[in-house]
Amino acid sequence: MIRTGVLCLLVSLQVWADPIVGKEAISIGGIKQWISYQGQDSRNPVLLFLHGGPGNSAMSYADRFTGELIKHFTVVFWDQRESGKTATLNPSPKPLTVSRFVQDAIEVIDYLCNRFAKKGVYLVGHSWGGYLALRIAEEKPDRLLACITMSPMIHQEESERISLNELFKKAEEQKNEECLRELKTVQIPFANAGQLYIHRKWLNKLLMNNPSPSETRVRSWSVTWLSLFNEASKTDFVTQHAQLNCPVYLFIGSRDHQTHFSLAESYYQKLNCPEKKLYWFTQSAHNPHLTETDKFQKTLIEIRNQIQKTEL
Repeated sequence: MIRTGVLCLLVSLQVWADPIVGKEAISIGGIKQWISYQGQDSRNPVLLFLHGGPGNSAMSYADRFTGELIKHFTVVFWDQRESGKTATLNPSPKPLTVSRFVQDAIEVIDYLCNRFAKKGVYLVGHSWGGYLALRIAEEKPDRLLACITMSPMIHQEESERISLNELFKKAEEQKNEECLRELKTVQIPFANAGQLYIHRKWLNKLLMNNPSPSETRVRSWSVTWLSLFNEASKTDFVTQHAQLNCPVYLFIGSRDHQTHFSLAESYYQKLNCPEKKLYWFTQSAHNPHLTETDKFQKTLIEIRNQIQKTEL
């Protein structure tokens, strides 16, 4: 009898700890939206990753920065409306506004809490996704075990002005007449795709040492997304949204001139919340999860462990 009881216990534990892997279309904001999830134990907390862009699905390269995370979380990726598989499933019948994306994200979080029987999630947002994460932290802090915002759009209009001034200075130092001539055509906020392309071309060449996006790609992206991007870029978290009621952690690349590191630091100093910490990724620009992958994953796991220890 004892041996049978022990065997049943071991079998039940094995079933409980079975991996969780899935992909599905769920009803969010009146349309089908695509999510994927992967983890090794259903007892682990849920981590939802909000991709950047807007419009830049992360599902195709998610395995580059989640190998360790799936041992400690059920990691969820979501293709936002007009992005990735969601765009393939159905177009958005509603205008693309910031409030629409915030509401979509809240509905996704509610779905995940019900689907996996959790009281809240760890929310990780990159760039535009970091902007959304902070907006959600303001509106639904009770659903977030932690808000981790990486390379966030803190006040993107100001960020673009800062980096534009830096580009002018760099071009003058290098006596780069082509750059100076093109930069003089740029205004903030960006009036059109051509201005955005010029800014990003020289930003990557002169300040971040990254490959520049093609003009074709920028123009194609701008048709759908530039208006939404400009809307979000007006938000100034430093002066308008510095009071949050959940733990907030900032992951910032020391060389990030795209969502400027100085604004993230200013926001951190102003931020009032139950727990906060700023992590510098000194070898990174705008994509710490890809350039310092081990540190990115290790830090998230440490945050999880610390929060769980506090809850005991």
